[in-house]
Order: sequence, then C-alpha cells, then structure tokens
Amino acid sequence: MEYNAFFPPHEGLRLKDIADRFGAELSDEAAGERIIRSVAPVYRAKPDQLCYILSRKSNEELLTCEAGAVICDAALKNLVPSHIPALISKTPHTLFAQAGALLHPSAMRPSIVAPMETEISPAAFVDPSAKLEPGVIVEPLAVIGAGAHIGAGTRVGPGVVIGSHVQIGRDCTIAGGASILAALLGNNVIIHNGARIGQDGFGYAPGPRGMLKIVQIGRVIIQDNVEVGANTTIDRGTMDDTVIGEGTKIDNQVQIGHNVRIGRHCGIVSKVGIAGSTRIGDGVMIGGATGINGHITIGDGVQIAAMSGVVADVPAGSRYGGIPARPMKHFLRDMADILARAEERDKKTGEKNNG
Repeated sequence: MEYNAFFPPHEGLRLKDIADRFGAELSDEAAGERIIRSVAPVYRAKPDQLCYILSRKSNEELLTCEAGAVICDAALKNLVPSHIPALISKTPHTLFAQAGALLHPSAMRPSIVAPMETEISPAAFVDPSAKLEPGVIVEPLAVIGAGAHIGAGTRVGPGVVIGSHVQIGRDCTIAGGASILAALLGNNVIIHNGARIGQDGFGYAPGPRGMLKIVQIGRVIIQDNVEVGANTTIDRGTMDDTVIGEGTKIDNQVQIGHNVRIGRHCGIVSKVGIAGSTRIGDGVMIGGATGINGHITIGDGVQIAAMSGVVADVPAGSRYGGIPARPMKHFLRDMADILARAEERDKKTGEKNNG
C-alpha cells in the first residue's frame, strides 16, 4: 500500500531523535541518521517506516520486512533481521502509539472538513448569548444554542448541534453531525462523527392507556481526555447525572443508558450496551457486543470478554465471560465441556450411520 492523500507521510524525523524523545534504545547507533516518515505493518514496512512486534508470531513476516526500524522489547530483539535496527523498549506498544502520533498528528482526531477563512463560518448559527473563547473554530451549518460556553482551541465540525447551556472545555474536537445536549464536557475531549450526547434516557411507567414517559432532567458529565466513537449514544440522567470518567475511551456504536457512571481510564468496545444506573469502576475493559444489565456494579480493573451478558455485580479485579457472564475459568471449563459432549455425540452419530 502506497502513501495516501488522507494521511500523508511526515517530512521526516531522524531515527535517533525518535529514540531519544521516547527513551528507547537503538540497537545500531550507526542507523540513527535514518529518516522515518510513517508507520506500517511488519509485512509491508519500507525503509522510511516504523513497525512493531509484540510476540514471536511475527517471525515469518519479519523475513520480508524492509522497515527503517522495528520496535520491540529486549526479549524479541534476536528476531529482528540483522540489516534492520531495533528500537528497544519495555513498552513497545506504547512506543509505537507515541511514534505514530508524532509522525501523523492529523490522524489523531477528526480534521477540518471545510476551508475556513474565519474562525466562525458565516454559514454557522451561533446564538448571541453563547460564549466562545478565542480560538474556537465553528464549521459550516453548525448550530450553537443560547448560553452555551465553549473553551479556547475547541473545534465544532459541520452540522454539529450544541444545545442551550452546554459547556465544552478547551482543546476539544466535536466532529461533523454530532449533537450535544444537556451536557458538560471537560478539556481535550474528542466526540466523533454522529455521536449523540444528552438525549432522553429510556424511562417509562405503566399507565391506564399504555406507557407513560418519565421526565429525564439530569445531565451528561464527560471528564477530561475522554474519546467517544462515531454513532455512540450517551443518555442524560433521569434526575441525577450520567458520568464518563477521565481518560475513558469509548468505541463506535456503543449505547450508554441514563444514570450510568463509568470510572476513569476504561475501554469500551463497539456495540456494547450498558443499561441504566449501572456503576462501572476505574480501568474496566469491556469487549465488543457485550450487554450489561442495569442497576449493577462492576468493580475496578474488571475485564469482560466480548459478546458476554453481564446480569449481576462483578467483583473488582476479576475476568468474566459468557452468557450469563461468570468467572473466566468457569466459562472456559463450561465451553470445554460443551465441546467434549458435542464431539462425543457426533462420534456416536457417525458410528450409528456407519453401522
């Protein structure tokens, strides 16, 4: 794959400068003058690109690798071909992320779509009572409601709707087509295209002629350094707040119900659904397409496997999986038992048919 117009290569950084900047050890100091412009996977990395390996599974791809350097830890250094220098780090995955951000800063958040002659497009609507600090960029067809407050360095993309009295911190990016209502956002928050923040929660009471809507008068609080993926929805609280903790990263197409509270530095993968009033601790990792029941508590540091169904509290530090979700060792044991029984059944069926 050649370089593309969406994310063009960097003008070039010396390999030694990259190593020094991030505290990595360069296996061949003579290679320090090599110019690096981009990143690539191992199998197609070229001499001006970085790649990385995390295990011996990459050994076969390394045989044809032409990278300018391979990022790895010391235990894997011997796998790197002799003609390619290694950037040795105790945290190679982290180093690759840091180097990628340095080489491709424009890929780190949604970029400006429309050419801008002024910071606020004449094709946008900004209510006269809204307060925008210096350096706010508002792209065409964005709508900013009465009393909204947006911090310096924040960019509001095309077609974005910012509701009345919403507060958005500094250096945020709100990408095209997103809507933010009844919400307070911290600094350096990224909201991707089409995300919906602060709409009604799903609350109804039985009535004589069907379901009656329960008012939803809470807010959404999104703390600093949170990233929310495309087409994700975060409902506002019923009377209290829905809260997303500092540093949490949420993938595309996630549904977070009203009054949910998510801790700091969590990772939530695509198509997860979290029902209302659930409490999620710090550092929790939730695999894709998992469903989480309402009014339960998931402790700090929990890991939940993809496509699980969590119906009850999960203790801190545990690993759960399956439907219903249970401790991972129990889930794996149950799966092994199911497979063994299926194999035995197929064996008996085969013997019967052959007989």
